Amino acid sequence: MRALGRRAWFAAALSLSALAPRVRAQPAAGGEFPSRPLRLVLGFPPGSAADVAARLIAPGMGASLGQQVVVENRPGAGSNIAAEAVTRAVADGHTILLGSVANTINASLQRDLSFDFGRDLAPVAPLVTVPNLLVVHPSVEARDLAGLVALAREQPGGLFFGSSGIGTAPHLSGEMMNMMAGVRMTHVPYPGSAQAVTDLLAGRVSVMFSPASTVLAHVREGRLRALASTGAARTAAAPDLPTMEEAGLAGFESAVWFGLYAPAATPAPVVARLADAARAALAAPATRAALATQGFDLLEGGPEALARLTAAETAKWARVVEASGARAN
Repeated sequence: MRALGRRAWFAAALSLSALAPRVRAQPAAGGEFPSRPLRLVLGFPPGSAADVAARLIAPGMGASLGQQVVVENRPGAGSNIAAEAVTRAVADGHTILLGSVANTINASLQRDLSFDFGRDLAPVAPLVTVPNLLVVHPSVEARDLAGLVALAREQPGGLFFGSSGIGTAPHLSGEMMNMMAGVRMTHVPYPGSAQAVTDLLAGRVSVMFSPASTVLAHVREGRLRALASTGAARTAAAPDLPTMEEAGLAGFESAVWFGLYAPAATPAPVVARLADAARAALAAPATRAALATQGFDLLEGGPEALARLTAAETAKWARVVEASGARAN
């Protein structure tokens, strides 16, 4: 996940925290949920998209629940460390996971996991999504997706696309385009998105699927050309840019999304309470504005919506992983 402007998101998170009322630290009467502060565990470092989303949403959830929601960063292994920790937590709703598309990719990319993401975690609510943009270096002749597909067919293996690493959403987005368009672009993995974008700007790679906020400034400056966004609908960050489906690749959808999960045995009333708190947080105008500033689009729904998203994404990325032959580092 990319790092965002630290000053911007920190200021936004701080202002939202100030809006939340002070909450009681002592247990609620009668053992009602929640009886103490909650831990929101995420598998990415401070400053990442996951971290920004969590810290913007947590204060509103805390205000709704009457208890503080503490964000806990447990980065590593593509979010597997965080997910495993939550699967082993007491299933009382006080420990929850900010899961993401990375977890659905890992389900097929890493076959030696000690847990089953779809079985061992209960979906609570979808939260936000960050679309990727398909961008090219200005030296690439293509002016739209159709032109890029034609160019890739003329030069099998001759177009190089960068990514933030093997098995990441940007990598598998490129592999999905190879699969769905019947072309063969060559993947060049980097340790992170910053290094990949640097080489894209220099023309050492020609193509990249990248989170919108990482490349939009370069697009506006004319240093990169955006051909499409990868979400199901156009992104508010670039409303004039067509989606991949609108540009001619029917069924193509790839975005970095986040949702809340709890341990699988968490009681249904607790899951429902958490889902209501998440929806309340996303409905707050200050939260919505802060998320929009950081390039997030809101998702809607509760446990059923997130269950459908999880199942669909797991199946989709399994097909892409199998077709690409990708394996975890």
